[in-house]
Amino acid sequence: MALLTPDDLRDINKQLQEADSIVRRVTGLDIKGICKTLYGTSPNSEKIGIVPVTAGNGIIKNFSASLHAITQYFGFDSFVTDMSDVSGYYEAVQSGANIILMADDHTFLAHNLKNGKIANNQPSTGIIYAEIASRNQKTDSKDVLVVGLGKVGFPGAAHLVHKGFRVYGYDTDRTLLEQAVSSLGIIPLDIESPKRFSTFFEATPCANTIPETLLSENCVLSTPGIPCAISEELRLKYNVQLVMEHLGIGTASMLYSVM
Repeated sequence: MALLTPDDLRDINKQLQEADSIVRRVTGLDIKGICKTLYGTSPNSEKIGIVPVTAGNGIIKNFSASLHAITQYFGFDSFVTDMSDVSGYYEAVQSGANIILMADDHTFLAHNLKNGKIANNQPSTGIIYAEIASRNQKTDSKDVLVVGLGKVGFPGAAHLVHKGFRVYGYDTDRTLLEQAVSSLGIIPLDIESPKRFSTFFEATPCANTIPETLLSENCVLSTPGIPCAISEELRLKYNVQLVMEHLGIGTASMLYSVM
């Protein structure tokens, strides 16, 4: 899981409003609409307990408050526990939480205590960003490039394959690329003979992973964005429709998937 910084979590409501605007422009639906269509669920009076966790690098400033803002933005009733770790979990349950949200350095999860469903942020984020990419209204092409085939990218690539897209893939880790080729049947990107795409799903912890030789005018780039996969210069030059938000979209995907 990419480790967020307090700066990544500034003005979370503004970030979500901007993300909703671009998602709506690209797909015709807002983030809630994407989640409802993808998972076939809607909020139904679930109460969410957000538990701070001190393990590893400790509590990221603004993280719990940001989750509270995110859950409120998407229409959930939520609260942050006063206690942390196991004591916080106990407090959340005693306070009537139906869903627990908690994260350490490695895992960010949502656990529905009523139906037993559990979601990990990494595949949930990959799937929702891939779903957004798949709904690109600006092209009829079924070609999509996935850059990064790890714990976020692989589930997203699998989702796109399942939806019938012709998925091209690239990862600097040859083992990850070969695994995706063999298990999903994706097409390895030939970087010696670059092809231009109208739709991208990017899931790496690196900046500027999308070179100019792959870009088409008005293309859509869907990415969790830590850091950004494209330079500002190229984004403006090609009028790239950039769907990028650090925490809220993935969190919404987790919550809707466990309802």
